[in-house]
Amino acid sequence: MAIVLTAVAVVAGLLLGYVNQVTAEPIAQANAKALSDAIALVVPGFDNEPAANPDTVEVDGVNYVVYKATKGGQFIGAAVESSANGFGGALNVLVGFDAEGNIIDYSLLSHAETPGLGSKAADWFKKGSKGDITGRNPGKASLSVSKDGGEIDAITASTITSRAFLKAVNAAYAAYAKQNGIDAGDALNGTTGATSHVEQN
Repeated sequence: MAIVLTAVAVVAGLLLGYVNQVTAEPIAQANAKALSDAIALVVPGFDNEPAANPDTVEVDGVNYVVYKATKGGQFIGAAVESSANGFGGALNVLVGFDAEGNIIDYSLLSHAETPGLGSKAADWFKKGSKGDITGRNPGKASLSVSKDGGEIDAITASTITSRAFLKAVNAAYAAYAKQNGIDAGDALNGTTGATSHVEQN
């Protein structure tokens, strides 16, 4: 019996190792494509490969990944990965900024928020939506919900998620500003509690 169990364990281990080896590359390629697509969404129009050579920027002890976008060698903006703790856990976003630091768009990379409530963050802050943040510059005025004296409408019944999302966006701008030698302005006031996509709590 012991010999049979050992043989089964060895065979199972070899099979798992083989499957992992076979699937590792396709999974890596799929993740790379998903990232490239997200960058293209939030900072459209570039002709370089931002995901191929990202920069890491440290702000208040937290590391952020910055993907610089250029067209014809001219800097046109950057996408920044950032994270903050929402109601259900880490809420990870990729925020796109133009050369002046204005928000172009964003992509909600992952979250653990309540389906139908906090999960609305994927669209709530998009262009034309009630909480639209596109075109805003966190360096001029830190983004915050109206309940906190800000100008952004929080997701209905999901204020905690909304605060976390905007905190992550403000933190992303602070990293973008530092990367480009810009004064982060009021954005730093909204970064407390934010964590990077690279170094999650």
